[in-house]
Amino acid sequence: MTTPLPAPSLRTARLRLRAFEDADGDGLFALHSSARVLRYWDSPPWSERERAGRFVETCRRMVREGTGVRLAVDRVSDGAFLGWCGLVGWNPDYRSASLGYCYGEAAWGHGYATEAAGSLLRWAFDTLDLNRVQAEADTRNAASARVLEKLGFVREGTLREDCVVNGEVSDSWVYGLIRRDWRPPEEPVSVR
Repeated sequence: MTTPLPAPSLRTARLRLRAFEDADGDGLFALHSSARVLRYWDSPPWSERERAGRFVETCRRMVREGTGVRLAVDRVSDGAFLGWCGLVGWNPDYRSASLGYCYGEAAWGHGYATEAAGSLLRWAFDTLDLNRVQAEADTRNAASARVLEKLGFVREGTLREDCVVNGEVSDSWVYGLIRRDWRPPEEPVSVR
């Protein structure tokens, strides 16, 4: 039997991280149908709007089954949907999970990915008592690598030719963050 995860609702000065709702479908479809946003992903952009509903249901199932959590990220000032941030592959025995995120172009370059992931990592280390969080980034995705490094992740290696992105064989960097190396963000994060 699986144990459901405690799905958090987190807030920083600029962002709100919350469970996905059915109403997020349009924002999710816009995000995941963008070839530019998904240019380093190992899956093609969505072409059917129904994919958004399946994504939301998958997020809910992960929480129920205790395997992960993906949260919508909204800007506090205007409520705009920016993207999502999540922890998947949660293993309570190993006290580990994998971090992932995806943001629309309008959110790039504002520090939102770092801020949201920092908030989620604080929750993960404090509430889930994680010891290790892993992340992967396409070796061509310098922006994602910077986000991970700002959060304290250490590049641990390269997975050579581990996926095909837009028809091209691609390498990925593997990053790890160990609890003892974790430095929480300066800004306090409220949990609701």
